[in-house]
Amino acid sequence: MTDATQIRIAHAIAAEIGATPGQVNAAVELLDGGATVPFVARYRKEVTGGLDDSQLRTLAERLAYLREMEARRAAIVASITEQGKMTDALALSLAKAATKAELEDIYLPYKPKRRTRAMIARENGLGPLYEAILADRGADPAALAAGYVSEAVPDAKAALEGARDILAEGLAENATLLGRLRSHMKDVGRIVARVAEGAAAEGAKFSDYFDHNEPWATAPSHRVLAMLRGRNEGVLTVDLEVDAEAAKGESPAERACAAALEATGRGPGDQWLREAAAWAWRVKIRTSLVLDLMADLRERAEEEAIRVFARNLKDLLLAAPAGGKATMGLDPGIRTGVKVAVVDATGKVTATDTVYPFQPKNDLRGAQVTLAQLIAKHGVRLIAIGNGTASRETEKMVADLLAVLPGAEKPVKVIVSEAGASVYSASELAAKEFPDLDVSLRGAVSIARRLQDPLAELVKIEPKSIGVGQYQHDVDQHRLGKSLEAVVEDAVNAVGVDLNTASAPLLARVSGVGPSLAEAIVSHRDANGPFATRRELLKVARLGPKAFEQAAGFLRITGGKEPLDASSVHPEAYDVARRIVAACGRDIRALMGDAAALKKVDPRAFVDDRFGLPTVKDILAELEKPGRDPRPSFRTAAFADGVEDIKDLKPGMMLEGTVTNVAAFGAFVDIGVHQDGLVHVSQLADRFVKDPHEVVKAGDVVKVRVVEVDVARKRIGLTMRSDSAPARDQARDAARERGAPVAKGKPGPMQAGPKGQGGAGGGNAFADALKGKFGR
Repeated sequence: MTDATQIRIAHAIAAEIGATPGQVNAAVELLDGGATVPFVARYRKEVTGGLDDSQLRTLAERLAYLREMEARRAAIVASITEQGKMTDALALSLAKAATKAELEDIYLPYKPKRRTRAMIARENGLGPLYEAILADRGADPAALAAGYVSEAVPDAKAALEGARDILAEGLAENATLLGRLRSHMKDVGRIVARVAEGAAAEGAKFSDYFDHNEPWATAPSHRVLAMLRGRNEGVLTVDLEVDAEAAKGESPAERACAAALEATGRGPGDQWLREAAAWAWRVKIRTSLVLDLMADLRERAEEEAIRVFARNLKDLLLAAPAGGKATMGLDPGIRTGVKVAVVDATGKVTATDTVYPFQPKNDLRGAQVTLAQLIAKHGVRLIAIGNGTASRETEKMVADLLAVLPGAEKPVKVIVSEAGASVYSASELAAKEFPDLDVSLRGAVSIARRLQDPLAELVKIEPKSIGVGQYQHDVDQHRLGKSLEAVVEDAVNAVGVDLNTASAPLLARVSGVGPSLAEAIVSHRDANGPFATRRELLKVARLGPKAFEQAAGFLRITGGKEPLDASSVHPEAYDVARRIVAACGRDIRALMGDAAALKKVDPRAFVDDRFGLPTVKDILAELEKPGRDPRPSFRTAAFADGVEDIKDLKPGMMLEGTVTNVAAFGAFVDIGVHQDGLVHVSQLADRFVKDPHEVVKAGDVVKVRVVEVDVARKRIGLTMRSDSAPARDQARDAARERGAPVAKGKPGPMQAGPKGQGGAGGGNAFADALKGKFGR
């Protein structure tokens, strides 16, 4: 790649992430050298000028795209040059192209292609006919065509059709025209969905889209993906309409095609050119551009869906840990029984069992006795109950048990999301971790551990299986996987990992480690005992200085020989930390955590040639709160007694619940009835909310009011707005969210699909759900 190309890429990325080209170049050099985003963000602030992990992730993504584009640009230039068709003007156009689409538009006339109708027309000698029509607009094209009848061209009509094919190909390869038409279509195009013939009954879940249309430019991700899913299932037809109301030959697109031929006169030649241009638009150009724009729409929708999933996953991974306490995990079931697993404060399995309190055995008393014995024997402090089938029944059984247990300090019961637990249970990793444990009991272990430390347990599950996305199965799985892996990496390194207790899957997410080194670290630890210092990592097989540099700052050793090993201070900066300690005249262990003493330190006094002010400030902050955990304090939702099923819900009920998923259209909340309710974006606050993440995130405990209950469709409408918020304001905010005119707006989509997920229909009008409240 040339220097000019690298400069162009650096400037483009700098403009996008709000940085300078110098910062971008510095980051690119580090990433190309094998550094990870977490390492660069945390320990190379001086080099990059303080670029954070979000900027660096965007930089890395855009770098890959732009490098691909530059490689394509070079290939196109080489191809046209080899054809001997390169000109200065063409080279300039290629150099200015800012997107892959622009590049391909310019390349289209020179791109090797299969034999086309236009090629056949030229082979039949009809090229001169087309040129004659262009040259003499006053001549009758039919009369001109009569002179081109031959053995291959039976009559004048066939000759004119061949000339029209040549015209259509020329317009379809006109990069300037294509750019204008594409822009026009983006501005005025509307996505139109209709029910396919005979599919209404079986496709009822898509009924919101049986007769639906909205602007291409503003169609939200969840509705686009719902329509595309409906099309894939044969329920819907989906198209992009452009200038649907315009008369034939009068649409702006058709006029633009005619203008490209300068067919503005009244002669028979101009008339023929206009008709041919309109035909070319309808038959050839429109079809091609619709495919392009539908692909763009899907990509835009997928990008937003992936972004939503990634943000929800981050919130879930960074949810508050309950901490190292003996925990009982219950994986509820009816016929197959409730699976029980007890783990100690470190997550080690100490007991397992299966109880049958429900049908068909109905051994409620026996189940409670077994649980009580396990609680007493193992000093259980927390009880994690999976939120699947029979969750509330199991919770009631536990609540009744806790009510009669002796003693003032009783275990705390918590409903825990079991998304992905079954995937983990059947995984090779689980089989290796618990070779002698039944698959069904492994799920109970996972439920218990994810209460103790969500991050440490969820890293064992493929991110896509955790279930906090919208339409995650409909998006590009490679892009989704790559994005989610980055989220997991950032979350793990933001929290830090205990080197002496972490599992191999957790260690594998640490910067610079990976699966093979993680296994090597665990094997070394098993063979030689706990690590006394971070430096001992260098004794691990295949773990060299580069991997140590990347990983060391994110690994913690509590109670080791070196106090700083318990912090996020990187070993390369220990000398700076010791100079700070020496200046304070205190023992390092006494100084760590003494905020008052550390706040008196002037960080500028410790800046040197290698470590600048950002690193010194980070060291001081870490000494002040060594090994600080960025996650919030643990808190649980208290489900209402007597509200265990959707049929128990009544409008007006005030409930507490846990946010399970945040989508573009609102937030799903678990209120303990086996079916998440939806707080539509228009119902999240008394003010207008554009992005639900401004108000809530996955794992938040919130208070909600029931607005509407549809038992048949398993849909629950909730609100977080106060009673004092006028209904008119609620309707206005919902309309604003949809991009509709405020005066006529009605609340947007309300849906609740499978537990914690967006339903396939995805666009039920929230106004319908709230008709009683709004009086509409």
